Amino acid sequence: MPAGEAAYPEVLGASGGQVLPAGREVTVSVPASTANLGPGFDTLGMALGLYDTIHVRTTSGGLVLHVSGEGESTVPLDSSHLVYKALEGGLRAAGIGARGLEIECENSIPHSRGLGSSASAAVGGLVAANALADNALDDERLVQLSSEFEGHPDNAAAAVLGGAVVAWTEAESGHSPRYRAVRVPTSEELRTTVFVPEFSSSTAETRGLLPAKVPHADAAFNASRAALLTVALSRPEFLLAATEDRLHQGYRAPALEQTTELIALLRGRGFAAAVSGAGPTTLCLHTGDLTATLRSDAESRGWKLLDLPVAEGARAK
Repeated sequence: MPAGEAAYPEVLGASGGQVLPAGREVTVSVPASTANLGPGFDTLGMALGLYDTIHVRTTSGGLVLHVSGEGESTVPLDSSHLVYKALEGGLRAAGIGARGLEIECENSIPHSRGLGSSASAAVGGLVAANALADNALDDERLVQLSSEFEGHPDNAAAAVLGGAVVAWTEAESGHSPRYRAVRVPTSEELRTTVFVPEFSSSTAETRGLLPAKVPHADAAFNASRAALLTVALSRPEFLLAATEDRLHQGYRAPALEQTTELIALLRGRGFAAAVSGAGPTTLCLHTGDLTATLRSDAESRGWKLLDLPVAEGARAK
């Protein structure tokens, strides 16, 4: 149990509304996600069938947090943990509170690898709060709240809505950004393989490599490819062309040398490959099998291959 538990407020969440009794329990399964899919920077995302599980129980006071699996020795075990922050924010948004919480996180999604672990934590906490509040928050509100934690909606929206999503931000002067998203159809033949390295990367570092301005021709190129990709997800014969990018991957390449080399190898063999999120994981979208030679070659270079289905969004039970 973390030190300083007595410092937590008497009621977590909304102090003026219903206070949940001790003993209420909920379990949430929340998927990993991949973002950008090549050209759709901060816009396109997809939920993947690799899951974190979050179990929440209301108590009579304080906060107890347990973490196993990914991040168990590195993440904080106090109120700065993202799952708790999202859960508390979700209770507040739903107008209810709890005197205490016990949270157990069983993490399978690798951290700092470009598979949306932080978005999954935010979405998982919010969906748990929503289940405790008898689903007072709809999907639109969950997308908004989870995207506020992320600062952009692609991973968060995919984890909420499931499938492939197009996400966007609407900003009005003097108002906070409004985050929106909609699912797009995917082919039943579509398959995903992610190549996950042992090393990690910093989203802040790789985002810092992006220039403030890009050539107009490159912007036009990416607009065409992002539009094509929304078609290619249901017509996979266009995937190779649709996953081309000139907006971010080339600029990030100096910090992602091994990822860049793997993408070139895969694309050279006809597979639609791209950086997953900010990397260093590589995403491959395909319909046929990867060859045994290709798989063994990648594994010999230290990549862990995961064949993952396109997933539905976070679910509580």
